[in-house]
This record gives sequence, C-alpha cells and structure tokens, in this order.
Amino acid sequence: MSLGLGVSVLAVVSAGAAEQHRTLTVREYRDRMKGGWIGQIAGVSWGAPTEFKWKDEIIPEDKMPLWRPEMINHAFGQDDLYVEMTFLRTLEEYGLGASIRQAGIDFANSGYPLWCANRAGRTNLRRGIAPPDSSHPQFNRCPNDIDYQIEADYSGLIAPGLPQVAIDLGEKFGRLMNYGDGMYAGQFMGAMYAEAFFESDPVRIVEAGLRAIPAASQYAEMVRDLLAWHRADPNDWQKAWGLCQRKYREDPGYQRASNGGIDCKINGAYVLLGLLYGNRDADRTIVISCRAGQDSDCNPSSSAGVLFTTMGFSRLPARFNTGLDEEKEFSHTAYNFPRLIEVCEKLARSYVTRHGGRVERGASGEEVFVIPVSEPKPSRLELSWAPGPIAGSRFTPEEMAQIRYTATPAGMKEAVERWSAGWEIVDCGQDMDPGLRAEWGGKKNVLCTHPLDQTTGCVLRRTVDVPSGRKTALRLVVGHDPQGDFELRVRAGGQELLRKPVSAATCTDGHWLAAEVDLTAFAGRTIRLELVNQPTGWSYEAAYWAEASIGSE
Repeated sequence: MSLGLGVSVLAVVSAGAAEQHRTLTVREYRDRMKGGWIGQIAGVSWGAPTEFKWKDEIIPEDKMPLWRPEMINHAFGQDDLYVEMTFLRTLEEYGLGASIRQAGIDFANSGYPLWCANRAGRTNLRRGIAPPDSSHPQFNRCPNDIDYQIEADYSGLIAPGLPQVAIDLGEKFGRLMNYGDGMYAGQFMGAMYAEAFFESDPVRIVEAGLRAIPAASQYAEMVRDLLAWHRADPNDWQKAWGLCQRKYREDPGYQRASNGGIDCKINGAYVLLGLLYGNRDADRTIVISCRAGQDSDCNPSSSAGVLFTTMGFSRLPARFNTGLDEEKEFSHTAYNFPRLIEVCEKLARSYVTRHGGRVERGASGEEVFVIPVSEPKPSRLELSWAPGPIAGSRFTPEEMAQIRYTATPAGMKEAVERWSAGWEIVDCGQDMDPGLRAEWGGKKNVLCTHPLDQTTGCVLRRTVDVPSGRKTALRLVVGHDPQGDFELRVRAGGQELLRKPVSAATCTDGHWLAAEVDLTAFAGRTIRLELVNQPTGWSYEAAYWAEASIGSE
C-alpha cells in the first residue's frame, strides 16, 4: 500500500512467515525530519511572548501574537530545543549504546539555565546522585513536570516508524529528570513523531503514541479522555479545554506530585487540543495549543513539531520554511540547522538497522529505509506519588571527576569582587540575571544573587579575623524583588546567628531590610562568615545586597 511521497507499507515474506515493513525514502525522511524541527522552532517562537501569562484561562483571541516570518529565528536560545540537542550530542559522541550514566554526566556538564524537573535532576547529578535516582521523587520534588515532554521530540525524529526507540531513549534520557507520568509524557511525544513519518491523521498518530506508554498511567488516561472528547465533539476545542480544566486542574486526585501549571498532563492535553482540533492546519494547530495557556510556547512547539513532520519541510507554507539563519548555532550546542539535520539522519540510519531494518536502493537508485513494523513495549508502571524504592545509584569518584560544571554564572565571581572585596560566592543560580547593578532600588553598587534551586540557598562567604577586646558587628542592607521574597540567614563559626524573612512585610525604605549581627562572641577567633539567600516559595527569590560590612569599636 503506497501512501505517496516516498512512503509505503508492504509485506515481506521471510523464512516462510509474513513480516510487515514500511518503506520511506531517505530523501522523504530527511524532508519530514526537517519539518519536525521547523515545527518546534515555529511553535516556540510564536508562543514565547505568552508563556505562563495566562494560567487556568484561555488566551483571548485578540491577545494572540501574529506570526511574522522573521520570528523563525527567535528560537535559538530556547530550552525547548537546546536541552534535547544535549541528548543528541551524547548519542553522536558515544553511539547508540551510550549508558544512562554517561547521559547523566553530559547533562550535569551542561551550562544553560534550567527550571523545574530539569534543574532538580541536574542538581542531583552534580551532587553525585546518579540516574535513575536523579529523578526519583525521594530526591526530586517535581517528577511529573513537563520537562522531558518538551525535550523528547528528538527521540521520534531519529526513529521513523520505531516507537520502541522513543521508549528506550526515554528510559535513558527522560530518567535523568522525570519519573512516572513525567517520563511517559516524553515517550508518548517521541512515539507520535515516530508515527508521523507514515501517518497523517492526527487521531491515529495520537493512538500510536498511546500504545507506547502504560495504559494504567494517569497520562494515558488523559490521552484517552482527549480522544473521547474530540470524538464526541470534534469542533469545539474550548469545550474540551473546560473538561480538561475540571478534571486535570481542579480535581486534586490528578494534582498529586504536581508542580501546578507545569504538570505534564495538563500541558500534554493542550498539545493534543492543537493536534486534534487543528484539522491539520498549521496556524490553527499552533494557535489552539498556545491559547490553551500555561506553558504556551512549549505546547505549540510539540503540536507543530508533530504536524510539520507529517507535512515535510518542502511542503510547509513559505512563511515557515524560509528565512532561517542556517549558520547560527543553537545556544549551548554544537549544532546549527544543517549540522542538526546531518546528525539526525546519521542516527536514524543506525537505529533503523539496529532494529531489524535496512537501507536499500530503489529501482531509481534512490536510498530507501525498509523499517519493520512491531508493537512497542511500554515501560513499567510507576506512580510519582507512591514511588518504588530508590536504586541507590551514585557516581563513582572517577565519574564525578568528569563533571566539570560551575554552579556560579559566568562573571559572577568578578562581580562579587567588584561589589565588595574579600567575599566569594557559591551555589548561585542563573535566574533573574544575577550580577552587579550600578543602581537598584535607589542604592548604588548593588549585588543581585539568586538561590541555586528550590532547596539550595546562594551563599556569600568570607573568612573573618574577629579582634579581641572590641565589639564587632556585621551590618547588612539587603533587598527583595517587589514580586517576591526570600529568607536571610547568617551563619558564623558553624552557628546560625540570624534567620529572617526579607519581604514587603519586614522591609522599610522601599524594598530594603537593615540588620546588624553581633560577632563579639567570636573575639580572638578566625571564623567563616556566611550570608545565605535562602529560597522560600520559589517565586522571584533574588536578593539585592547593598551592604555587607564588618566593623569594630
């Protein structure tokens, strides 16, 4: 049976038994794979101005940005793209047999900013907690977050017609940061991409993805619901959005192990709203997934990626497939667009042959993938709110020596030195653009810091010789962001001397808190003094340090 455009399904008789294969010319594979990447790029670029600005509400139609062709170049710094390219790089450098531990080392060494499950997983890896424990709920507070869902596109784009590859890659790379539904979400996305090389009907593509994840998972339940709601009313996506809201946002039974609007199930539902109700229209698919809200750049990136794979790069509207800067590299990667396409084709050739397929020459001399059809075997069922035991996996000293990251953003050490000589900084996160401010909140020469993650505070520290026979005190003037707060902790000589919230309720003179800490009890000693920017609710947790001086009298 021919599906046209270099795609067909045939039965091959081998050893007396009929074995079904699907064929895809390498040229057509390359075109569809390019389309999948462009779909991701277009979706995230179009939705980026709206990201998390509409939560639990539909974006009004008149607030939806208009697509401009030059926006195709706005995605080079998006985490929707550069994280999955880290995984591609591991496969390129270490081969298809790259271990999960090597994947963890490479992810730990990444230098880009991360959020949610990604950041928790990478922090665990950097602390020596090896996969699969790096994603286990015992060590990761947000295992059901959207992270691997937005990064799994690669796993289907390098595995045409091979959903098992998407499952296996989820067990290798999705395990670095996600557990249970969080990992299944990525396996589901990857399996949809794998099917999109051969199938154009969104319903059948979604059904193919569903077969790749545990049927008893809540994520699979969500997929079945979307299919049923679409079947009952294929024209009213906003009605389906309301059904999603009531079940997957308002019912606490579906919010367990959830990080609110970052949960994979509700955002996965919004991907499916675009795919199912978009009627294979590029613009409508993106707009619906975006207008659904929450992570409204990641979701249209996924739905457009799958849809554009079914279409192929050469058949996309010109407003999407022209104007891309093919020389520019994606942030924190080794890839520009041509190199990205090249490595994906190389890996696809390897996966096809590894999974029982082959590359043949057709009658015209054109290369053709011959790909066996087989049912996927989903991962075992896990529940993030009732997890199984940890594996007890830790990196060896030799492996830890390969993790060469710095937790301090580039230039931060120099900024601290310019702010006040003698201090050093550790565990500074990259959120909210930490660094030296010439002026902030009416004060000059202000140092901005941010906690490393939801549990790890940023620390300013120095060694202090406390003189004998004199009163010595630390004077602090520190501020908070108008939209957030944090907890100030002061430690000296191994003792905690101060713990105080820095918030609108505790600050005067705008956003500033003045505090004095007596150090006289340490007279005649050399002590380590630590100032901690400790996170509380993980929302705008930056600290703004206007003064940290030590005086004696």
